[in-house]
Order: sequence, then C-alpha cells, then structure tokens
Amino acid sequence: MAAEKGREEKQSGRKKTDLTAQEYYLNRELSWLDFNARVLETAMDERLPLLEQTRFLSIFYNNLDEFFMVRVAKVLHCYREGTAAGMEPEDMNPSRLLAEIRRKASALLNLASEHWQKKLSLRLREKDVHLVHYSELTEKQRRFLLAYFRDEIYPVLTPQAIDPGHPFPTISNLSLNFIIQLRGRDGVVRFARLRCPSNVPRFIFIPRNKEAKTYASLGLKANVRDADILLLEELVEEHLGLLFPGYAVVDSGLFRITRNSDVTIDEDESDDLLEAVQDMVEQRRFGGVVRLETARGMSTGLSEFLIKKLGLKPFQVYRVKGPLAFAQFITLCGLERPGLKTPPHSPVIPRQLQSDGLFRVIRGQDVFLHHPYDSFTPVLDFVQQAAEDPNVISIKQTLYRVGNDSPIVRSLIEARRRGKQVTAVVELKARFDEERNITWAEELEREGVNVVYGFVGMKIHAKLCLVVRREAEGLASYAHIGTGNYNASTARIYTDMGILTSRPDICADMTDLFNVMTGYAVKDNYRELLVSPGSMRRRLVEQIQHEIAVCSQGGEGEIILKCNQLVDRKIIRALYMASMAGVKVRLLVRGICCLRPGLPGISENITVKSIVGRFLEHARVYWFRNGGNACMFLGSADMMSRNLDRRIEVLVPVLDEEVRSTLDGILRLQLADNMQAWELRGSGEYVRLHPGEGEESVNSQELLLKR
Repeated sequence: MAAEKGREEKQSGRKKTDLTAQEYYLNRELSWLDFNARVLETAMDERLPLLEQTRFLSIFYNNLDEFFMVRVAKVLHCYREGTAAGMEPEDMNPSRLLAEIRRKASALLNLASEHWQKKLSLRLREKDVHLVHYSELTEKQRRFLLAYFRDEIYPVLTPQAIDPGHPFPTISNLSLNFIIQLRGRDGVVRFARLRCPSNVPRFIFIPRNKEAKTYASLGLKANVRDADILLLEELVEEHLGLLFPGYAVVDSGLFRITRNSDVTIDEDESDDLLEAVQDMVEQRRFGGVVRLETARGMSTGLSEFLIKKLGLKPFQVYRVKGPLAFAQFITLCGLERPGLKTPPHSPVIPRQLQSDGLFRVIRGQDVFLHHPYDSFTPVLDFVQQAAEDPNVISIKQTLYRVGNDSPIVRSLIEARRRGKQVTAVVELKARFDEERNITWAEELEREGVNVVYGFVGMKIHAKLCLVVRREAEGLASYAHIGTGNYNASTARIYTDMGILTSRPDICADMTDLFNVMTGYAVKDNYRELLVSPGSMRRRLVEQIQHEIAVCSQGGEGEIILKCNQLVDRKIIRALYMASMAGVKVRLLVRGICCLRPGLPGISENITVKSIVGRFLEHARVYWFRNGGNACMFLGSADMMSRNLDRRIEVLVPVLDEEVRSTLDGILRLQLADNMQAWELRGSGEYVRLHPGEGEESVNSQELLLKR
C-alpha cells in the first residue's frame, strides 16, 4: 500500500494528496440506494404511460428486496459479529451504515407508497383499471367472492397454531402471511399464522356487470374495463373467521419477512460442487431474518409479538403504507391495455445478416449487435445453425442466466444429438438462478453434453460461444462474445452488445480460455482478449497510464468508460491520477459509483452520468483515445473487485473499423443524453438533467430505436 501510494504521489506531483483517503470514495451500499432512487424517480415520471410507471415501481420494490437479501444481510452479519470484516470497503462501521440504510430506504419507501396511493392507483382507476378494496364491492360481488373463496381458496389454506405445543413456524422468504389473534370460548387468547397461497393468482378479477362462475381464471385476459381487481390477501382476511370455527378473530395483520440469501458455499470442503449448490439453495430458504415488513394497519401488540418471536431489533422492522410485495404488481403490465403502455418496438436484423449464410458473413467481417435495438435472433441462429450444420464439429458455450424456456439450451441438445462435441460451462452459483441452472445442467448431462460447473471459489461470468467448423481450407472457428446473458427474454429489455467474429487470434484465445475453464491450465496472457483474473486489471490500468503519458507529453488524453458498477478502488485511483494529469474522463455508470467526480485538484476532469430509461443499461464498454487511434473493449466485466479478481470475465477488443465507428457514435450519443440521465456531483448527490434553453432534447434510447 505504501509503495502504491508513493507511486501515486510521484505521478500526480502532489505529495500531500493521499488518494487512499476515505473522503474520496462514496459508500457502495448508499450509492446503490441512490441508483434505486433513480429507478423510483423514473416510476414517478408523469410523462410515462401508467402501466409503464407501474412496471418501474415494481422494479424498484424488487430491487429493494434483493438489496436486503444480499447487501443488508452482509452488513447485519458484520454488525452482529462486531466487525467490519467482509464489508467492501471498510469505510463505515456497520451500526452507522445500517442506520443510514434505514433512513434512506424509509424515505424512498414513503415516496413510493405516496405515489401509488395518491396518484398512480387513482389515475389507473380513471382509465378503468379498478384496483379496489373489499369494502368497495357490491353485495352481489361479495356473494360471488364467498363462493369463490370456499371453492378455490379455502381448500389450500393451512392455518398454524402457535402455542407451547406448536412452536412459532418457519416463515419462508418473501411470503405473505397473516398473524392472527384469537379468543376461544374459554376466554383464552391464542395466536395463529396463515400463509397466503403462492399458487393462487394474487389479482382477482371480478366482473361488475355480469355473472361469472370463476374470477381468477379471467386473469389478465379479462375485459378489465368491466371488472374490479381485488388483492387475494384482502379476500382471505375478510374470511379468516371461517378458518377458526369456535374462535373469535380478535386481531389480525399482514406481514412479510426478508431472509439472508447471501449464503456461502464451503466449496473447499465439498467433494461435489453440484451437491454443494443444491445444499446452499436449501439453506437460503431458512437464512436469518434481515427485515420484517408489516402492513400499516397492524396493531402494536401483533407487531411486538412478531418482533419477539423472530428475535429482531426495532431497526429491522418496516411499516408499509401500501400493498406488501409490490414487486408482484409487475403482473399488471400484462393487461391488454396498449394505450397505457409504451408502444412495443420491433428489433431489426442487421443488414449484413439479412442474406443467407451466417458463417459466410462472419468469415468476411465482424458483426456488431446492440440489443434490444438489434434482434437477439442472430445469436440464437448462430447456435442453432451450428447445431444443424453438418460441417460444424464442436460447440463450446458459457451459460450464466439463460431463462426458463431456453432456445440456446435446446440448440446445444440438438447439436449433441447430431453427434457434435458440445461443451456447456454452466455457472451453478449465479445468484437466484441456481435452481434453474441445476435443472439445465442435469438435462444437458442426460443428453450427453459435456457439462462443466466451473471453479471452486470463482464464478464464470464471461459470455462466450465458440463454434469450430470443418471447411475446405481446414478447421475454422467462429465466436460470439457478449456483454449480457444468453437469455432471449432479457435481451428484449436489457441493452447489451455482442460481436460475432472469426478473427483467428480471438478464436484461439477463446479456445485457450475454454481449456482453462474445463481442464487444468494456467494462462496469464492472451493474444487479444482481456481476461480476469489475470490480465484484465493490468491491461486496463496500462491503458489509463498511457492516456496519462500522452497528456504529460502535451497530447490529448481521453477515457470513456461505460459499465454497470464502478467500485474497485485501484481502478478509481488510476482514474483520479488520470484526471490530475489532465486526462478527460467521462463515465457512464448505471448503478453503483464509488468515485467522487468534480473534486478540485483530484477529479475535476471527471464526469459521471447514469442513464435509467425504458431499457436496463447493461453493456460494458471501455474506450481510450490512445493518441488518436482509439482503443476500445466490450464484454462482461464491471469495475468491481469481484469481477477483476474473483471471476472469469472477458473483454474483447473492437478491431473492425465500421464497428468502432458505430460504437463510438453510441457512446457519444449517450454522453449527450439530457432526458433520462442523471449527473453525479462530488457530494454524492445525483441531479437529473434537463435540456437547457435552446438546447436540443436528447433521449439516447429513443433515438437508437428510431435509427
């Protein structure tokens, strides 16, 4: 550390500047909350159609659930252990950080519930999307619902007594539950728990003007203009008495708990990684309680009963004003109300791929894909045509998150059935996708695919597919390298990039890397690819240092980095040093950013923008002026210690001149965005940008759609 500090002082020429000082870094967890605040602000943007606002609001709540399950769980563990070990970086003691998290999260939740209750839900009603309370229903509707409850809901409910003979039950993560206070004929007060069934539709559609035998079955295909929509929990609560004959329901309240899902695998002690991940998934269901959410109407007595039984501290309890589990409201976006949604877009097939002969096209030039503006179909076709082509002898593919009904997996199975050598590197430890990946891995193995589960202690996050084909000149290789998962569903809502190429050095690097991932091999340097752990961090720092050297010789240094997260302190320090040397540094960081821009003498040449729009910005691009001969890379890696040091990640150089020009234009357009962009200040505050007087409005995503 001292040597590094000395080098920094020497290069910066400022002996008293300690770039390791905490004042130059923003806290990771609080920066993430700022990102989710931008998602919430987008949900509150009245220019958006109403169901689009609902979608962003549900994303905000879903993000927050995952934040508590993973990041807050880690901080809470440190708080209980009385140590900052495991916090990255150790910039704030856990007690203070938990207090700050609660303060910021509570403020955001208040804004979200206010927007839903006082604006969005009312405006949806005006447009005939009637989300109602039970008390608003007619007597006829209530009779219908009683029959529906008896026939469809009552049989699947399981009330659980809580007494000395029936200990407090294990509450599953994120489930909706009632805590119920009862009084028997003997006058004794008792408690019970009831879980709302998760296999019954939460939104019940009740026709207003005609009879129907079933209501939930109408679902999102109902003529919603003629129906009221009731939440399942309100129907259950209204009929709790039917579950406890002989008892009076004295009090009841709805609650939900969030459990620690950041369960670690003791991989060194495990003989079988698959079994270890299966055990971890099971453990996650019963991780420690991180947060208790209670409905606003819950009495103090019931709340205190839950806090005691769950062994919680008061700061872990959140009283929710609006509906619990609002993330599930994204279901409403499936309503057949196109007037309340953003018009759908039609991805295009790049012109060079509109003729036959995919491999012939790739052999002649690199093909750049920018999803969802460009269709994901060429990626699917690349694997499918490889599976069907009799000249293809081998396919190697990484799989991280591929979705439920994966055409990629089907193509790999088809290739194996046709006698090709097929290798799938399946990352079992992809958080929250472990069960799905285990299922895919087992299915692929049954079909004879060579399935590799990756490394102990290291995730494989690279997005790679390598095809080997027998041609007249001999064996030829074709590759796809991307920034996002091989998931056709998320490719419609995430902005990702990819390159299809047959460049020999890149394909040879990929061959070497697959050997590292599947066998026993150590390789520190590659011909073209930047690979972590190993060469990626070093090569990126070298590029930054080259820009510094150019500036020191009177030239123009410039860096543009586009990523999801910027957390790694060594990279941040290198960027500070670049700024101090006069390099112009422009950052597009969608989510967490621990760098402070605009600090006099430190980062005054650095700007940070975050774009939150219709599509989730997910691509990673690293651009360096390089003395006028721009050098750029794209790939799977964010600027976080885990990506650079504890994962296999790949960045591929962009070598084709036409692709470089296209990518340069995309970066410049996004840097000019003033409609869906926020700018980070040195204070840590994000300020939403708006076109100035006489300034052209630039919405980068909409302009890319028009192109």
